[in-house]
Amino acid sequence: MKNALILHGTSSNSQSNWFPWLKTELEKLDYQVWVPDLPGADRPNMERYLKFLLEENEFDFNRESVVIGHSSGAVTILGILQALPKDATVDSCYLVGSFSHVLVEDPDWQVLKGLFTTPFDFEKIAQQAQRLVFIHSQDDPYCPLEQAEELARQTGGELVVTAHDRHFSVGTGGPEYARLPLLLELITDQR
Repeated sequence: MKNALILHGTSSNSQSNWFPWLKTELEKLDYQVWVPDLPGADRPNMERYLKFLLEENEFDFNRESVVIGHSSGAVTILGILQALPKDATVDSCYLVGSFSHVLVEDPDWQVLKGLFTTPFDFEKIAQQAQRLVFIHSQDDPYCPLEQAEELARQTGGELVVTAHDRHFSVGTGGPEYARLPLLLELITDQR
C-alpha cells in the first residue's frame, strides 16, 4: 500500500509550511498520508518521537512508503530508519533542511540535543531506504549546507542543493513556502 509520512520541524505542527499542500497532492496520487503533530516539538527528542511514531501509532512502514521530514523532522527520519527492523525497508526518504549534529556554540541549538542522544548507524540507515534524498538551500540561515553534505556522504544519499530557498519555510522565505513543488517533483519523478 502506498503511504507517506510527513514530519514537521521544531516548534512547528502539521498545518505549517508546505505540509498540508503536500498531503493533498500525495492523496491525489492515491497515497494514504499521515502528518502527525509530534509530541513536545518545541524540544525535539528522538526517544519520545520514536515511541510515538513506532509504538503508539500504526503507520505501516513498507516498500511503498515515502517518508518526508523538514528540519528536525528530517533528522527524525534517520532515527526511524535506524530503529526499523531489517525487513521493514521503505521506498524513499526526503530530508529537507536537515542537519547532522547540534552546534554546541549556538545556545539556540541546545533544544535539539535530544535528537542526538544515540549515535547514528549510517550503514544501517542506508540499508533501510531504497532512496535517500537530502534537499538543502545554500542560504539556509539555520542549518549549514556542510551538515547536509555530510549526511548525504555518510548514507550514500543524493543531495539536491538550491540557491535561495532559505529553510524552505514560510517563516524564512514567505508565504510562497505554503507549497514546495520541487519536493513533489522529486517524489513523483522516482515513481
